Amino acid sequence: MITLNHVSNHVLDRVTWLQEHTPLAAIDSEVLTALAASLAERHIEANRPLLQAGEVPEGLYILRQGQLEHQSYFEGARSFLPGSVLGLETLSSGQPVEQTAVTLTPCHLWFVPISQIRLLLDQYPDMVLDVTCKLARDVWRLSSQVSFEQERQAILRPHLVTKARRGVIGHSRYAVRLRNQISKASKTRTSLLIFGEPGLEKDNLAALVHYGSEYRREPMVQLDCSKMQLSGVDLFGRVGGKPGILAFLGQGTLVLNNVQELPEPLVPQVSRLAREGIYQPVSHDTEEEGPERYSQARLILLSERTPPDLDGAVQERLKVPPLRVRRADLSNLVDYYIKSTCQQRGIERIQVDPEAIRQLQAYDFPNNLQELQNLVERAIAEMTPGGLLTEEVLWPSQGEHKRFRKNLLKVFPRLAQFLRSPWWPTRINYGFTLPFFALLLGVLFLGPQSRDHNVGLNLFWAWWWPLVLLSFPIVGRLWCSVCPFMIYGEVSQKLSQWLFPRQLQRWPRQQAERWGGWFLMAFFALILVWEEVWDLNDTAYLSACLLLLITAGAMIFSVLFERRFWCRYLCPIGGMNGMFAKLSMTELRAERGVCSAECNTGKCYKGSLPTGEGQNLQGCPLACHPAQHEDNRDCSFCMTCLKSCPNYSVEFNLRPPAIELWTTHKPRAYEVALLFLLLGSVYLRRLPELQSQLGLSWSGETQLVRSAVALGILALPAIAPLLAHSVQHLLHYLRWTLKPKPLVQLAYGYLPLVWAANLAHFLRLGLTEAGQILPVTFATMGLSGEGLPIAMVHPAVLAFLQGFTLLFGSIASFWVLRRISRQPLGELWPHCFALILLCGSLWPLIVG
Repeated sequence: MITLNHVSNHVLDRVTWLQEHTPLAAIDSEVLTALAASLAERHIEANRPLLQAGEVPEGLYILRQGQLEHQSYFEGARSFLPGSVLGLETLSSGQPVEQTAVTLTPCHLWFVPISQIRLLLDQYPDMVLDVTCKLARDVWRLSSQVSFEQERQAILRPHLVTKARRGVIGHSRYAVRLRNQISKASKTRTSLLIFGEPGLEKDNLAALVHYGSEYRREPMVQLDCSKMQLSGVDLFGRVGGKPGILAFLGQGTLVLNNVQELPEPLVPQVSRLAREGIYQPVSHDTEEEGPERYSQARLILLSERTPPDLDGAVQERLKVPPLRVRRADLSNLVDYYIKSTCQQRGIERIQVDPEAIRQLQAYDFPNNLQELQNLVERAIAEMTPGGLLTEEVLWPSQGEHKRFRKNLLKVFPRLAQFLRSPWWPTRINYGFTLPFFALLLGVLFLGPQSRDHNVGLNLFWAWWWPLVLLSFPIVGRLWCSVCPFMIYGEVSQKLSQWLFPRQLQRWPRQQAERWGGWFLMAFFALILVWEEVWDLNDTAYLSACLLLLITAGAMIFSVLFERRFWCRYLCPIGGMNGMFAKLSMTELRAERGVCSAECNTGKCYKGSLPTGEGQNLQGCPLACHPAQHEDNRDCSFCMTCLKSCPNYSVEFNLRPPAIELWTTHKPRAYEVALLFLLLGSVYLRRLPELQSQLGLSWSGETQLVRSAVALGILALPAIAPLLAHSVQHLLHYLRWTLKPKPLVQLAYGYLPLVWAANLAHFLRLGLTEAGQILPVTFATMGLSGEGLPIAMVHPAVLAFLQGFTLLFGSIASFWVLRRISRQPLGELWPHCFALILLCGSLWPLIVG
């Protein structure tokens, strides 16, 4: 027997180490001392076998320093660190080991030979029993821990938040401040309230707080308060029953989302948990309260609006700024969402047009980051790979006010059936308009040259002009759907691609948006001067040259660019149609909620193969999305979007005429210039009456002089609005009136008068010469049309209709001007005086 009084200090140090680091601490101290005195030092290099599976070990090994790896067929590889004991089986059974032990690093071990172990067993027979009991207790403890961990994982796993989705993106002062607040909150353990508007990803901010703290290795769980049980048993557990989430969370983080929807009975308990960290499990007896328990978990509340009891219970608050005050971050956010979406889809990175960002910056984003992310993902789904993300596809998911609209497609199902059919406009265009336009040009070139003997001139000047002007307030830019210019452009485009297969050029959008409108305005001015100087309206071949010139432009640009670049940006007739279409009582739009929620293809914009209800079309010819229209300028009612949309999102609405001018309209300077140019065209076309009124006689002037005079007359009507606006600015400077809106915005108030003046002028041709089409047709063929019926109104009736049209246009201009300015007419009297002056000057020229 060895007693402690006769043991050296060296042996006692070994005993202490064995008790602290090995499972042999269960052995009686006297036995452990005898074992420690028998230990021998051994050093083994790395990657050397220590024990072989299936063999009886030479003795007992205790790892002092280094690392071992046990390898077994059933368990695979398992590492052991210092304090591990190998060969314990020899103490009880003397059976061979089941695992092969290999040194991973150079190891320092203590070794007791098998012979010495047998002597110790003979001397201390209770030694095996002590080790066996110790191992049994360890197994029971490990089993309990495994069971607890399994139950813990089962409870927490459905609610675990494993990581933050992203950091705070942006460089604005709001983004910088938010990052600083998150960093500060992650350094504390107090309860935290994160509040803000919907869609701000407050749950992600809570994850940033948790995973930025020193407790990041602890679990983080998130519960939706709207789905919690009224009793709160899922959170607090039940007395004598299943524990709740708090019992298993430890020092982790509990996030309660949508606190504003927390059941009312749980508000006091959550408030106490946030204030004191104490909760009570739910009792089976409603009259008795469960025992109080303390939670080490950190509580984070997420809310849009917080109950007062909870607002006063938290120690920290973090207010998340809405996206509308972080407009400087929109570019960074859009770039991030584009990058992540393209990576998920495995497609090439898409660039974004700066104009699209500017459009987004004008939107308030009521659903904040979530809405922006959905917007970008939908836009990318609609994009052609490798394209540019423009404002045509990157548009907000909520649109203009929907009041005063009636969808005619639902009221008249047969109208919807016709507009979806091949008849509109394809069969009409290629079956009638295409050959008829060629015939018309032939008549103009080969027939008689005066208007009273050429049916082509009669159709163009006496029929087309009055009818197209009458159509604008009803169907807007509908004429462009059956326009022969664009039909021949499409034919040229298809023919050129068949002869020379290639990829058509993309539109130079930025240059076209900047200069295209000014080009068409200047082109229109030249046409008006040409019309006056060369007498186009009474010279057939010159009228044909005009039509051919516009057609040639459509054909050339259709061969160069995709879709209808000419029609959208450069066509002078299209520019006039797009401007007057703003007065229309109908519009083509799409239900943005449906587009944003259900559409992931963008067939109406980019075209695609037929799927479901969608037809096989090439997408909008003017490259517009019906859900992003702010006015009627770029919609020709071709119904391509209606035919290709599989979600029935497109609407053909009846609305108050011109309502877009004071709601969603976007003013453009070149349109204002075109507006006053068209007003000047009325004075120019009434030049003989103007000369008579002024008592002027210009005989023998050269074409250059006539051209200069024509340009001056075209510019003359713009003087009145410019002077009126200058007077209004002066009155505001003197503090007599409110600050006026910009002229480029107020000028659209003159649009009804400009339309009415042009219509009143062409009513004379439409109500007199148009009725002579039968005799003129016979005259074109060289026949006598004498005795054929004609239709003409009485001069008094004509004067009445022209006067009524002018008065109606003037009154409508007063109304529109007031709605655009949002000011009473008393504040706008300079512009009102200008309108009266213009109407008064047109009256004697048109009505007489």
